[in-house]
Amino acid sequence: MTHTISAMMDSSPAEVAVDQQLLAECIEACLVCAQTCTACADACLSEESVADLRRCIRTDLDCADICETTGRVLSRQTDPDVAIIRAVLEACARACKSCGDECAQHAEMHEHCRICAEACRRCEEACTKLLAAL
Repeated sequence: MTHTISAMMDSSPAEVAVDQQLLAECIEACLVCAQTCTACADACLSEESVADLRRCIRTDLDCADICETTGRVLSRQTDPDVAIIRAVLEACARACKSCGDECAQHAEMHEHCRICAEACRRCEEACTKLLAAL
């Protein structure tokens, strides 16, 4: 996926104002995390102990929405507003930390939560790296 994201950036006449590899990795991490969190919330709803996973489902869905939005905002390179980019990256890193922490609490019992926690950690790290590069 990173190859396709990079190819799209290369094909755009807009100049990418930040390290293109970091940007592509962050977009990919956001989109993968959004999908993983959505799937984890769905899997949580299928568990016998769904009531015990209420907070996990909520953080999954919040994180998925924020990651999806962040990936979309980062994909736009024409005349970017760096303050908005920073704000969405900070929000995404925070959502990923919260969701990763919540899913980690269920990781021993639910494999989908372990996978989701890992995706959240990768996305949080990618957002933090891109923030540092801005």
